[in-house]
Amino acid sequence: MLKVNGLTYLHENDKGVSNIHFELDKGDHLALIGESGCGKSTLIKSLYGLFDLDKGSIQWNEQKILGPAYNLVPGYPKFKHLSQEFDLMPFTTSEENIQKYLSRETPEKNKKRSDELISLFDLDDVKHQKVKTLSGGQKQRVAIAQALAKPPELILLDEPFSHIDQFLKHRLRRRLFQFLKKEDITCIFATHDADDVLPFSDYTMVLKDGEAQDFRTTQLVFNKPKNEYCASLFGDINVIEKTKFNLEFEDDKVLIFPHEISFKKVSEYQGIIKSTYFKGSHYLIELDFNSKSIFATSQVNLKLNDKVYFDFDFERIKQRLN
Repeated sequence: MLKVNGLTYLHENDKGVSNIHFELDKGDHLALIGESGCGKSTLIKSLYGLFDLDKGSIQWNEQKILGPAYNLVPGYPKFKHLSQEFDLMPFTTSEENIQKYLSRETPEKNKKRSDELISLFDLDDVKHQKVKTLSGGQKQRVAIAQALAKPPELILLDEPFSHIDQFLKHRLRRRLFQFLKKEDITCIFATHDADDVLPFSDYTMVLKDGEAQDFRTTQLVFNKPKNEYCASLFGDINVIEKTKFNLEFEDDKVLIFPHEISFKKVSEYQGIIKSTYFKGSHYLIELDFNSKSIFATSQVNLKLNDKVYFDFDFERIKQRLN
């Protein structure tokens, strides 16, 4: 089990992370999400043991994770950390990099393990190529495979898909997180992409200005956002003042997703089509309602400047909030 209690580490510019608390069981996956500069990378590095904390503690199975002041080689040996810079040997092959941390006493076992990871991350075509000749996305895949060659108890990933082409990302993302679950490896990953978070994390921590805005199960973080900032990290959001819409909710302001607003033939709410955005499976429609933008979804495109009626899907909203 990972226990983090009051973790605080600030850089010289006073930016970093403050008073972070959470616990994870073995095999849990935690996503760290937030705007650039919110502290995701600092938290990842702190958890690995690359910094001496200003306050707080980190424990893995009752053993303290300590920083450089206590370790000749910083970093906890039972963890693996994949940074945004990678840590590869440029003049050796992809396969040799993947086998870097494996024991030379079991060559057949090593070959089997590296072949499994090469196949998993679609590296068959480049396994004999020197790393210096690879693209950024290929290097990133080699780095992930290298980190998993000798299975860690916990893996820390900082933007693990940032260099990978979109057409490969979806498949590799599924494969990676399924593999981690199969091997019961605890995972903490920093990302800015909601598509990394929603399908693949058990828990989500929302960071802003180095502080945790939320830490709950991913479904609760999404369905019951603490505030507009937390909700906006997953897409467009409407902040609705109940007094202006005669809505019966406890809070004065309600966060409502575009898909919870639909168009009607007749309704007490009427707006003007301001913009439309094709989203593949639907259109995102921006309405002007009393000089305020309201976002809704539609299965068909709508004509700019047309007047339309819209309403709230109260059953759907209440079901999400309950």
